[in-house]
Amino acid sequence: MGSRSTCDIEDEVRKAIKDFRFRKSKKNAALIIKVNREKQTVCVDELIEDVEIDQLQEIIPSHEPRYIVYSYKMEHSDGRISYPMCFIFYTPRDIQMELQVLYASMKLVLQNEVELTRCFEARELEELTEEWLKEKLER
Repeated sequence: MGSRSTCDIEDEVRKAIKDFRFRKSKKNAALIIKVNREKQTVCVDELIEDVEIDQLQEIIPSHEPRYIVYSYKMEHSDGRISYPMCFIFYTPRDIQMELQVLYASMKLVLQNEVELTRCFEARELEELTEEWLKEKLER
């Protein structure tokens, strides 16, 4: 098992990440990224503007891992508003080991690419709630 299966990150992904980071919108948004197993590349799945994190439960396939760059409008108890951006690695528990290894091997590479320090992992789509996100961001 000496061979390492590492995917190339498509230029389109790098551009999408950069554009996403510097967007001017004040609404929540998600950049969903996936691995194309045939091409062995990391590619953009979709970009969704104005989406609550709970809505991602309906959008993301429950049986496939995804990387999510999420921009969130957070209202603090003192009235301040901030727009934290985070990297969420969704990996369902009962997926093929090969797929799990493939996504896990690219996680750090992609984390470095998005340059975000707030990185969270979810194993169930039901975890993706505003309450879950706030709790993670407030740590």
